[in-house]
Amino acid sequence: MSKIKNAFANGKAFIPFITCGDPNLETTAECVREMVKNGATLVELGIPFSDPTAEGTVIQAANLRALNGGTTTEKVFELVKDLRRDVKIPLVFMTYANVVFGYGAEKFISTCADIGIDGLILPDVPFEEKGEFLSTCKKFGVDLISMIAPTSENRISKIAREAEGFLYIVSSLGVTGTRNEIVTDLAPIIKIVRENTDIPCAIGFGISTPEQAKKMARLSDGVIVGSAIIKILAQHGKDSVSMVGEFVRKMAEAMN
Repeated sequence: MSKIKNAFANGKAFIPFITCGDPNLETTAECVREMVKNGATLVELGIPFSDPTAEGTVIQAANLRALNGGTTTEKVFELVKDLRRDVKIPLVFMTYANVVFGYGAEKFISTCADIGIDGLILPDVPFEEKGEFLSTCKKFGVDLISMIAPTSENRISKIAREAEGFLYIVSSLGVTGTRNEIVTDLAPIIKIVRENTDIPCAIGFGISTPEQAKKMARLSDGVIVGSAIIKILAQHGKDSVSMVGEFVRKMAEAMN
């Protein structure tokens, strides 16, 4: 059984995202540990990339800060090795195909398995093209996590049937970023997912308040939040750790 399912075993999963190396890798490590302490059940670790096409301006800026600060894929792997000394919850990478290809796909995915990464999200790889990575992920026991968007329509059932780990339901059209309101009717999408798989699904993109998290958790098995956390880091830098922890606590409590 995928370790990722453990994140959904005891109520709704709260899944925070953080860009590794923003403002530095030491702060990233402290934030992840603080997130776990305050109710995160799975953490998405972003490996910075120069052209993160799925991201809005907040996470784009975080990627640039991390890269300008000298963060590399190799250093992110070392970060995960450090985290795995005491962090037991599932960890997944979110990055882009070029990062994986640049490192060497087999070497990248085998390293993920060696250091304790449970899943991989590649938002720029369409479902129809995931085969390039899927066989290698299966070989090393790393879940390749699929995304379903409001535009997926007649592909939803097929994506759901082939899903691994958890399904990432994109709440809104466009890129990541906080939104005042989630207006997409996600219930029909979740219904199709439920009819085709028992793998858990979590909603992301645009969720930034406890009220939004609570509403999305009623529909799904979990909630993913990134930009709202990155905004705290952008504003407070190395002094963000306790504020990130408090934000995670409020979101996780609202959902459960």
